[in-house]
Amino acid sequence: MKLDGILNIKYLDFDIPNSKLFVFHSGQVDLIEQAVIELKLGGQRILTEATEQTSFEENTNQRKLLWAVLAINFAFFIIEMTTGLFSKSMGLIADSLDMLADSFVYGISLLAVGGSLIKKKKIAQLAGYFQIFLAVIGFIEVLRRFFGLEEIPNFSTMIIVSILALLANGICLYLLQQSKSKEEAHMKASMIFTSNDVIINLGVITAGILVNYFNSSTPDLIIGTVVFVIVVQGAFRILKIS
Repeated sequence: MKLDGILNIKYLDFDIPNSKLFVFHSGQVDLIEQAVIELKLGGQRILTEATEQTSFEENTNQRKLLWAVLAINFAFFIIEMTTGLFSKSMGLIADSLDMLADSFVYGISLLAVGGSLIKKKKIAQLAGYFQIFLAVIGFIEVLRRFFGLEEIPNFSTMIIVSILALLANGICLYLLQQSKSKEEAHMKASMIFTSNDVIINLGVITAGILVNYFNSSTPDLIIGTVVFVIVVQGAFRILKIS
């Protein structure tokens, strides 16, 4: 955090056991040294040398991972929104909006890769506010459908599509948990949203079963409401860690 304001810093590599920090930068070495000394932790410059390294494996792996989960989530946003509209399912539409929000989260997380700690926290914060915005839109749609005359949704479409989405989110969650940078704020945000998705998919499957059993659209509207409540809770968790 002390080094966040120094724009010439490209990457920080921490060797915690040996109390060493490798700073990859393009100048301002005296400013970097002064910032470390001001921490009053006994820090001192060991050496400064030129390097041809301009890319870093951790950053590359993070980008590949985030691109993969972004593609999966955006694809299912399109699938769930399309099938949700045709099947008249608020649960699928709600989950599709959540998938869109996740795609946005992964997209802005890509911007955070290799950035400073403050930048990563700000991006996680932006993701949280975006989730709240989508949830408000969702609540309004649920109320409109609750007080209007809506057809009973197609329960089989709800169940089949949600099972596929559950498998996709399970893969995304597994990939994120394997990341070495999973403790960073922007990666934590991604995992929180994906964990929520798994719960949501199970809820939509349950709603589909209840729609068929009661021959009513009420379970679908209820799960739509629950989805947006979960989205808001996840957003506040993100704002808390950021």
